[in-house]
Amino acid sequence: MSRPALLCISQSFSPATTPTAIRASALLQRLAAEWDVTVLTETAQPPTVGGPMRVEVVAGRRPRRLLAALRRLRLSKLIELLVWPDDSIFWVLAAIRAGRRLARERRPQAIVVFMMPYSAGLAGLALRRLTRLPLILNLDDSPTCSDMHPEFPSALHHRLARALEDRYARAADTTVYVSQTNLEAVRARQPQDVQERIRLVRYGADAARFGPGQPGADGFEIAYVGAMSGWWALIGQDAPASALKRAYDAWTRLGRHELIALDPSTSSPAAIGRAMLAAIAEHPEWAGRLRLVLYGNPYPQDVVERALAAAGVHEVVSVLGPAPHEQVPGMLARADLLFITLPRRPDGSRGGRISAKTYEYLMTDRPILAAVPRGENWDYLEGKPGVWLVAPDDEQAMKDVVSELAQAKAGGFPRAFDRSGLREELSYDTRAREFEAAIRAGIARHAHARA
Repeated sequence: MSRPALLCISQSFSPATTPTAIRASALLQRLAAEWDVTVLTETAQPPTVGGPMRVEVVAGRRPRRLLAALRRLRLSKLIELLVWPDDSIFWVLAAIRAGRRLARERRPQAIVVFMMPYSAGLAGLALRRLTRLPLILNLDDSPTCSDMHPEFPSALHHRLARALEDRYARAADTTVYVSQTNLEAVRARQPQDVQERIRLVRYGADAARFGPGQPGADGFEIAYVGAMSGWWALIGQDAPASALKRAYDAWTRLGRHELIALDPSTSSPAAIGRAMLAAIAEHPEWAGRLRLVLYGNPYPQDVVERALAAAGVHEVVSVLGPAPHEQVPGMLARADLLFITLPRRPDGSRGGRISAKTYEYLMTDRPILAAVPRGENWDYLEGKPGVWLVAPDDEQAMKDVVSELAQAKAGGFPRAFDRSGLREELSYDTRAREFEAAIRAGIARHAHARA
């Protein structure tokens, strides 16, 4: 008996290490056991023999030279204003053409689109109209989430983002979010029939790849996996800007529409680094033994070095570049403490973002220090074993946690926590079943609407 088919669009896909690529790859590999899955992507694929899915790579037609020239001339503001919703818009037409061909060849039961980038959803809308197939849209981060998008190039761009998100929700047979907070914000502004089509399927982790921690005997390592975004904020705090730089900054801010002011410096090693230095001041024997290691940093080395020097934490922070996602479990297992940070929200409002690394951290037995604002990430971690929750700028609380855990290890009693009761909930096997249920609900809803 032939398996039912799915046509899946994910502009970013494995071996890329974006959260969207990791999530789409993990879910579709599992769905491929029951479905005939075809993936349409822009991500180049390594040479392979066979596999559970058919992956077709389609290149976009970006004006790369023009975009690069504008960036060299420091005219990125023009790109922000004119290229909407993102530069993957130049991939959409190619994706529509390839998707239409694949729909004829593979005869899928539904079209599934993973976002970010948000342009990919436009390909889904077009293919839904052309093929009359059910459409399932997965939005990893909401286009109107103020954590991810605290400001827009203009007020018009904000209105367009909101209208696009509403259009996605109303056109899709099922819309999937990864954050309950963001889901509820979008659901609240939809008609009743649309509200019923919006579902929550969180990120997850591969349970088979995570085991007990194996930290080294010497020293105390704090690990952070992924990119931090606060480097330029630290550099800006260090030196006064020249008149020319101030004029350029004023031009780039001209017309921008701010939803909320975030504190980007707290999405950096600055606060935790200063907390570590304070701990070393109280325990001089920890000098050279207490380290924060950042794995997977994509920013230029000179930017990182300037930022660490500006914050005064270069002595306790090591920054390593991007690595394959398959290496993440080993990175986490070696650590004595896992660290998460998200930007502080000075107005005290609730954040809707939840970091994808949250689920991988919880799949380990390592202590977790989460420096996050009140909101989705805080709520999800609260009450979980071995998690310390602090404000993103609370250096005293961070110092207390680091000191407590470092002293425990130095005394021969390193801390570990049994989270076995969470493994099934966190597993991508569970997430795949939830996602499949969302797909089947979309297919059933589409069939009912056409009946």
